[in-house]
Amino acid sequence: MSSSNGGYYLPAPSHWPIVGSLGMFLLLFGFASYLHGSTSLIMIAGAAIIIVMLFGWFGTVINESLAGKYNNQVDVSFRMGMAWFIFSEVMFFAAFFGALFYARMYSVPWLGGASNNVMTNELLWPTFEAIWPTNGPAAVGGEYHPMGAWGIPAINTLILLSSGVTVTWAHWGLKKDDRTQLILGLMATVALGFLFLGLQAYEYHHAYTEMNLKLSTGMYGTTFFMLTGFHGLHVTLGATMLFVILIRSMKGHFTEEHHFAFEAVAWYWHFVDVVWLGLFVFVYWLV
Repeated sequence: MSSSNGGYYLPAPSHWPIVGSLGMFLLLFGFASYLHGSTSLIMIAGAAIIIVMLFGWFGTVINESLAGKYNNQVDVSFRMGMAWFIFSEVMFFAAFFGALFYARMYSVPWLGGASNNVMTNELLWPTFEAIWPTNGPAAVGGEYHPMGAWGIPAINTLILLSSGVTVTWAHWGLKKDDRTQLILGLMATVALGFLFLGLQAYEYHHAYTEMNLKLSTGMYGTTFFMLTGFHGLHVTLGATMLFVILIRSMKGHFTEEHHFAFEAVAWYWHFVDVVWLGLFVFVYWLV
């Protein structure tokens, strides 16, 4: 039904969901095969199909929006969908933060003989001291150095907080139809996002080559790289989406009243900022 008469816009049947499903299957199947020594070509093919699907599907949505096919009801559904998506991301990171909390506050003290687990310590790990960070009673991964907070992590915190300011400044520019402020704010945000990723890549290289801190370094290494790595993936996605919004802004796709795509990406970016603050405090600072 067309939105011109106040009804809800019903898009035509699309092949993109099937294409995306095929891409996801090939990506995961290829990755599993790669872990067992097979070639990575299937995994690469799956990733390529997903990229094509994203360009095609989002391109369709953009063209429908520019054609004026979406009304306020569709806009509300988009907002609800984005809100639920971010909520699912909150739960995703809550699981990893929960694992870190459980390890630090329960598992490590129990292995050290706390509470009613004295015999566990005396019989199994008599030399283990319940101190965080730890790579476990078996010293999985060997000797390592924990990652400090007051170096690249502190700089990256300042970078992400600054990027939150610049994207908000860009939003203000859009709302008052100041295209120069909008584009400059987005350019600064994208640059800060990719600068963050560059510094994180340097931090990872330093951890692996000079600190012997790896994903396989017991519970500390596992939680460190799972939390910071998945956050880095989200920063990559967020910076890429911001770049797309920047290109669309240069083309004049948004107006003061209609710019949900910008708002959705801004919401996501602020979520990424908040998650990083939690990481900086609980993963880096309170070591």
